[in-house]
Amino acid sequence: MTTKRTNEQWLAELRPEHPNYDTAVADLSAVLTNGLKRGLLARVNTSAPEFHTQADDFAQEAVLKVLDNLDSFAGRSKFTTWAHKIAVSVALTELRRKRWQDSSLDGITESDGSGDYTPSFVADQAPTPENRTARAELLAYVQKLIDHDLTERQRTALVDSVINGKSTNHIASKLEMKPNAVYKLLHDARVKLKKSLAKDGYTPGDILQVFD
Repeated sequence: MTTKRTNEQWLAELRPEHPNYDTAVADLSAVLTNGLKRGLLARVNTSAPEFHTQADDFAQEAVLKVLDNLDSFAGRSKFTTWAHKIAVSVALTELRRKRWQDSSLDGITESDGSGDYTPSFVADQAPTPENRTARAELLAYVQKLIDHDLTERQRTALVDSVINGKSTNHIASKLEMKPNAVYKLLHDARVKLKKSLAKDGYTPGDILQVFD
């Protein structure tokens, strides 16, 4: 199957149970990587050697967001146009974050060495006692979900991807998996956590709001 799919074909083949899932994910990743190189031309130096690696990483994260939000696609445009908008949003967000990190706090994501999953950027310099308590409780809650609701491979992939910022290719090499299989692993882990959050009356936004 080529990348010239109808909207319906994209939606069907990007479901994990579809026999063409791996091929569809690989094709979407290629479409988004190539699209980012064109779509960001006016914003960043796309000819810089490091941009090619960045574009791959942005596309990988965008594929995960697309997979997470397939049901929200309304069909008012081509599926690839919709996915490309997601990819550009991911790329611009990450580029802004990187510029902020580079120009402000060094070591913002350094671990304290305790071995837990808490990224150091969630800690205010002077949080209120109420916020400090709420954050501690939510971090313990999320860590419990990661520990108990995910398989070991899902937990490793999620922590490496979301908290340690590792690329899909890095995770695939570490777990001795194909990159496309890592997409499914991460997608399944996210779905599990969302279901656990919903069961307990939370949304991902509720968790993030405490750290705003």
